[in-house]
Amino acid sequence: MSDTPAELPQVELETDPKRYRHLQLAVSGDIATLKLDVQEDQPLRPGYELKLNSYDLGVDIELADAVNRLRFEHPEVRCVVVTSAKERVFCAGANIHMLASSTHGFKVNFCKYTNETRLAIEDASAHSGQKYLAACNGPTAGGGYELALACDEILLVDDGSSSVSLPEVPLLAVLPGTGGLTRVVDKRKVRRDRADVFATVAEGIRGKRAVEWKLVDATAPRSKFAEATEKRARALAAKVPARSGPGVALPSCRPFKHVDVKIEGRVAELTVRGPTAPEPETPEGLLARGAECWALRAFRELDLALLELRFHHEDVAVVVLRGRGDLRALEHVERTLLQHGDHWFVREILLNMARTLRRLDLTSKSLFAVADAGTTFAGPLAELWLAADRTYALDDEKSGAHLRLGPLCAGPLPMSNGLTRLESRFCGDRASAAAVLSEHAGPLGATQADEAGLVTVLADDIDFEGELRVAIEERVSLSPDALTGMEANFRFVGAETPATKIFGRLSAWQNWIFSRPNAVGPTGALTRYGKPERPTYDTRRT
Repeated sequence: MSDTPAELPQVELETDPKRYRHLQLAVSGDIATLKLDVQEDQPLRPGYELKLNSYDLGVDIELADAVNRLRFEHPEVRCVVVTSAKERVFCAGANIHMLASSTHGFKVNFCKYTNETRLAIEDASAHSGQKYLAACNGPTAGGGYELALACDEILLVDDGSSSVSLPEVPLLAVLPGTGGLTRVVDKRKVRRDRADVFATVAEGIRGKRAVEWKLVDATAPRSKFAEATEKRARALAAKVPARSGPGVALPSCRPFKHVDVKIEGRVAELTVRGPTAPEPETPEGLLARGAECWALRAFRELDLALLELRFHHEDVAVVVLRGRGDLRALEHVERTLLQHGDHWFVREILLNMARTLRRLDLTSKSLFAVADAGTTFAGPLAELWLAADRTYALDDEKSGAHLRLGPLCAGPLPMSNGLTRLESRFCGDRASAAAVLSEHAGPLGATQADEAGLVTVLADDIDFEGELRVAIEERVSLSPDALTGMEANFRFVGAETPATKIFGRLSAWQNWIFSRPNAVGPTGALTRYGKPERPTYDTRRT
C-alpha cells in the first residue's frame, strides 16, 4: 500500500437497496433488520481490504440510504435491529488503511458524513417512531461502537472475548471520529473517570463490566443472543405508537428538476427553484404525488448537491445561494406542510427538510445569499437566506426580489444548536427573532428587509454587481482553514448541544489532529498502523 494519500475518484453518493453490496435490509412487520455484511474485497477504491466489517464511505452511503428509506418506505417499522451477518464480529469501525491512504480533506469530510448519518439514526428515534437496537454479536470497536452508541440500546454478546472499545487514542493517535467521546458521557452518562480509562484501553471493556459502566445496556450468552435480541426489539417497538402505510418509494432524484449548481473556478452558484405546478393541499394528495412532491424532491436534490460540493469540489470556497419561484406557490407549500404536520408523511417531509438544512449549516463553504432580479426567498426557501453567512440585496423594488419569513422560520426546521436560523441570526435573542416575524409578516422588499436586520449589504443597481464581485474575490483569497473555523464559531451561537459538540468541538480537534505528525507523519500512528515499527511521537503537548 502506498504511503502517499490517494485522491478519491468521484463517487456516486446516491444508492438504493438493489445496489447495496455491504448491507442486508429486511423488514418483517414492525421490526426491520440491518445486517452488516461488508465485502472485504469491494472497497470504494483499491488499496485496502474491508476486513472484520470495517467500513469506508461506500458502506456508510448504504447505511445513510437505509436509515432514510426506512422512514419513508416503511412507516410501519417501529424498531430497527442493527447487527452483523458475520459470525463473530459486529464491526471493527472505519477502515484504518483507508484513512491512512486518504487525503486530509477526504478524512474530515468522511467523518462529517458518518456523523450526520448517526445523527439521522437518533433523529429517526426521536421524531419518526423508529427505535434502534444495536445487537453486537462480536467485537465492537471504534466506529463500530460509535454506530452502536447512536442506537437507543446496545446488547453485547457475552462470550468471554467480545468487547466494546474506542481504541483511536492509544492505537492511532487520533480521536474517535463519529461522536464516540460525546455520546459516552452525554448520552450514556458514563462516569468521567471510567470514560477516561475506556478511551485509553485499546482492548476495550467486555461482559459484566461493560454493563456496570453503562457502556452497554445488557449482555447475553451466544446461545441465547438471538432470543435476547428479539425480546429487546419487541420491547423497544412497544414504546412507540403503531403506524401503518402505505410507504412512499424513494427513486433516484436525478436528473435534478429543482436545483441548479454552476461552478466557475472556486465559486459555486446554487439555485433552488420553487414549484412550477400546483402542489397538493392534503396528505392524501401528497401521498399520491409521492417522492415527486416539490417539498420532498427539491430538498432531496439539495441534499445530494451539498454532498457533491463537499466530496467532489473541495476547492470551492464560496457558494452563492439563490431561491427562485412564485411567492404564493411557496407560501402554499408552507401552509400545507404546517397544517398537516401531524400526518406521518408530511412530518417526514419536514424532518427531511430540517436534516438537509442542517447539512447546509455544517458545510465548510462560505455561504452568500443573493436577492437580485427574479429571486424569491419565501416558504421553505427563506431558510436559505437565513442560513447564509452574508446576504446581498439589490435595492430596486422593480427587480421582483422577494423575502418573506413565514411560520417555518419559527421552529419546525431547527439548527444543530436547537435554535432557529432567525434566532441564531440575532445571537440567540428569541425576543428579537419573534419581533421580526410579527412585525414583518408580509413580503419584504429589499429596503424593508434591510430595516428588519435581514440584509448584510444593500446596494443599488449601479453598485450591486461590483459589491458582490469584490466580496466574493476577497473571500476566495482568504485561508480556507481560518474561514472554516470562523464560520463554525459564528453560525452556531448559544448553548452547546451534543450535535454542536460533535461537529464543533470534536470535528475541529479531529481536523487538526489529522494533520499532525503524531498521527500522519512518517513515523505517526496512522502511517505505521499494521507495520512492525511502533509509532514515534513528538512528546510536546500544545
